[in-house]
Amino acid sequence: MSETARSSGRSRAKRLRWWNRGSGVRLRLWMAVNVVVLSLLSYGVYLLANSSSEPVYQGLGVPAAEPGLKDRLTSGTSTARSTVPQKASFTAPEGKYFGLSSTQIPWSSKKTDSLAKAAGQRPTMSEYFVNWNEDFDPDTVDASYRQGMLPVVSWQPWAGRKYGTNQPKYALAKIADGTYDAYVTRFAKTVAAHRWPVVIRFAHEMNGAWYPWSEQRSGNHKGDYVKAWRHVHDLFEQAGADNVIWLWSPNILRPVPEVSLAGLYPGDDYTDWVGTVGYAVHEKTAAAVFDPTMKKLRRLTDRPIVITEAGAQPGASKAAWITDFFKWLGKSEQDDVIGFIWFERDREQGGGADWRFTENAATLRAFRRGLAHIDLTGSADLSTSGTPTASGTATTG
Repeated sequence: MSETARSSGRSRAKRLRWWNRGSGVRLRLWMAVNVVVLSLLSYGVYLLANSSSEPVYQGLGVPAAEPGLKDRLTSGTSTARSTVPQKASFTAPEGKYFGLSSTQIPWSSKKTDSLAKAAGQRPTMSEYFVNWNEDFDPDTVDASYRQGMLPVVSWQPWAGRKYGTNQPKYALAKIADGTYDAYVTRFAKTVAAHRWPVVIRFAHEMNGAWYPWSEQRSGNHKGDYVKAWRHVHDLFEQAGADNVIWLWSPNILRPVPEVSLAGLYPGDDYTDWVGTVGYAVHEKTAAAVFDPTMKKLRRLTDRPIVITEAGAQPGASKAAWITDFFKWLGKSEQDDVIGFIWFERDREQGGGADWRFTENAATLRAFRRGLAHIDLTGSADLSTSGTPTASGTATTG
């Protein structure tokens, strides 16, 4: 080889860069890049898991846009969070609440949107059930607020329906004597720490005999219910849970006319709202269902009234009853009725019958038209968003 060729080879060798110097260097570089990428991904997951749980709340009846990945990653430091509303902003609404109780609400925004389109109005309340073997779940409350709904927790002191109507483990006297203080206090402290207002409908339909917390079941005695309610309320006060709206809600008098509501009412110092549960079974009018109970409630207290479950049994007169319900609700005599919750469930979903307003085209049409004439609080009007269908959706065009 000539001297010129050797010199040229040495020059090329001198010009070799570090990335040409073997697989060891390249491997170390590749590993370093992977460490950086994995670190960034891990940090992102950490932020997602530990970001603020506060919902984006834009008002009653106004659903918030789902947060994107960037929003979630920056939520831990973002200053653009919702201001936690005060309890007082909900207790005396301008207009009436339109609430829904459905198996997928408030967890499924798709279900809420579907029923809102069917009804022609956005719901402003969501009602769901929590048993006494379950803790308070802030995420469910957040889901409700993100969809523009005030959460209503039906808090049931039992282990569930499958254990029957006699459950002495949850006897009212045990609640009052402190047996469940640890559970109630834990529940209350979580509610207080979360800060967002929540309605608690504790031990509803207590005047009936179909739940274990009836004074006729589980070894309970007359006077036990009020003692249990007041004790639970006092524990919440001690825990600082002043963001609770207390809702006392007996059943309508029709099946239990002999049971006195006065002996079951905890008193104005222990309640914010009162309510009732009522379904049309054979009645032709809403007045026949609700008026006898309303008279009793108004004699007891001047607290605002919420119909916490409403519905009508299937049949030829269901659509007509729904029409009459909204006419009754819109009368000046019902000005103290600040809202209603429709029990949008059939037998398979836990209803005693198919109470749904979406049962068929006639019931859906009657509900949509009737609701449009009610002065609602904060609810967005969707009455022109499409043509309702009996499946609970709306079609456009």
